[in-house]
Amino acid sequence: MGDFTIRVGHAEFEPGAEIAALSGNPAAGAIASFVGLVRNYGDDAHVTALELEHYPGMTEAELGRIVGEARERWPLTAATIIHRVGYLPLGEPIVLVVVASGHRRDAFAACEFLMDYLKTRAPFWKKEYYRDGTSRWVDAKDSDDEAAARWMAQ
Repeated sequence: MGDFTIRVGHAEFEPGAEIAALSGNPAAGAIASFVGLVRNYGDDAHVTALELEHYPGMTEAELGRIVGEARERWPLTAATIIHRVGYLPLGEPIVLVVVASGHRRDAFAACEFLMDYLKTRAPFWKKEYYRDGTSRWVDAKDSDDEAAARWMAQ
């Protein structure tokens, strides 16, 4: 029925190796992926790192529900979601979503759906650290909620 993998933890991951792992299925005609990185953004931002926290068990269960919903919407042959937690310096990979399907449109749509829902429904909390030694917890963004809401109409 396919390989559907969810990993949440501190361990680093290699996006290329994870993508290659899904390439062996002959039913997979397309693979779409997304890698999210710790970034410094805005003209006056001085982000040096992020810290991500989650509720073990609850987070994986919610990611499993999100993958299940994607599988109901698109004919997926495999999917991998990896999300790191803990302290992550600037430039480090945070999240990887890889989706395999028979057709590119299904793979692209499912990948985007998974990332949109991951940003809004998965129980992660993010703290930004700044060059001046301060830090703050980051609130959810309205733009993320709007991105996820468009899938409800489909």
